[in-house]
Amino acid sequence: MSIITVFNGLFSEAGSVVKRVLDSTGYRLVTDQEIVADAAKLSGMSEEKIAKAFQAKTSVFNKFSHEKEQAIAWMRLAMANKLKDGDALVFSGFASQLPAPEIGHILKVCLISEMKERLTVAESSEGYAEKHAVKLIHSDDADRAAWVETLKGEKDPWTTELYDLVVPVGSTGVEKSADIITEQIGNAAVQISDATRACVEDFLLSATIETVLAAEGHNVMVSSKAGAVTLTINKKVLMLEKLERDLTEIVTKIDGVKSVETGVGKAFHQTDIYRKVDFDIPSKVLLVDDEREFVQTLSERLMMRDMGSAVAFDGESALNLIEDDEPEVMILDLKMPGIDGIEVLRRVKAERPDIEVIILTGHGSEDDRKTCMDLGAFAYLHKPVDIEVLSEQLKAANEKIRSKK
Repeated sequence: MSIITVFNGLFSEAGSVVKRVLDSTGYRLVTDQEIVADAAKLSGMSEEKIAKAFQAKTSVFNKFSHEKEQAIAWMRLAMANKLKDGDALVFSGFASQLPAPEIGHILKVCLISEMKERLTVAESSEGYAEKHAVKLIHSDDADRAAWVETLKGEKDPWTTELYDLVVPVGSTGVEKSADIITEQIGNAAVQISDATRACVEDFLLSATIETVLAAEGHNVMVSSKAGAVTLTINKKVLMLEKLERDLTEIVTKIDGVKSVETGVGKAFHQTDIYRKVDFDIPSKVLLVDDEREFVQTLSERLMMRDMGSAVAFDGESALNLIEDDEPEVMILDLKMPGIDGIEVLRRVKAERPDIEVIILTGHGSEDDRKTCMDLGAFAYLHKPVDIEVLSEQLKAANEKIRSKK
């Protein structure tokens, strides 16, 4: 039987439409939460980190950690396993964008309504005031637009180019919208065939390769057809031939791969640099210091050593950043205006104990050192610090973090 994927705008009554489709067809619903849970089991990543890939906001550390790309790779593999093992499924939500477009037995549906109609639904079904509903819709639309652009390269998440059906639920009505979808799953164009099953196998192999490369710290586009694999590098790299050899060596060892071809994509000539994740060094270091010139210089020196870093100039900013974007290691000054370093350390170790904190101060006393170590600091260093000494402490902190995982 055909597969249905449903992507929708917030307050476009997608839940009601999908329920009617499920009731009339006997199909099983697969939610984003199920795909995220499967991806977490496959990868060992937390469900929270994987689900963050749906958000438009990307971690400040992502160009070094590639966590978003890793999350997407594992979700693709989870999706590929679902497609291989079953049919009569409805995928509703962000995950509906994951399958390869070549899989012909997927009926791709978009459910959307005009803003006025969405606001009416928000008020009648959820009791939201118009101003709050507009804010929610704009935020959700931004997440969906960023997600579609990441996966499909399309800036308009509702474009007809991506779907077999774009149904305006507000003007069509819930019942008729569901009937249209139900009727179309009988269309000959979306029936399962040997050719479409082969496309699922290709998608499964591509997804598997993406996760293997991600585990090695790489991030490239992968496509495959009957075991012939194409790897596309979309970021500038200084030693292109070496990278191509490394990628080919990894991929040729994967079951099902018959040949490997590498090349560069359209984005290769842009300014962004290809970065392989080095799991032996931390990729998410937060520097907290009110001496702006010092901390910015330190950040640049760490990035030259391929350590991803972000900067906060006071304790309050650091604590706010941690709420949304958890670093692996924090390098923390003690004497800062507002919330001082000792209080930041105390809160971080109480709320996010897995973050390793290295104190780097020019004004600390022996009592300060004892207090910080008692609170759980990983190390206590004085300014000026030798960058090699600091790098070794960062590597040691990273080793401790990896050993816990």
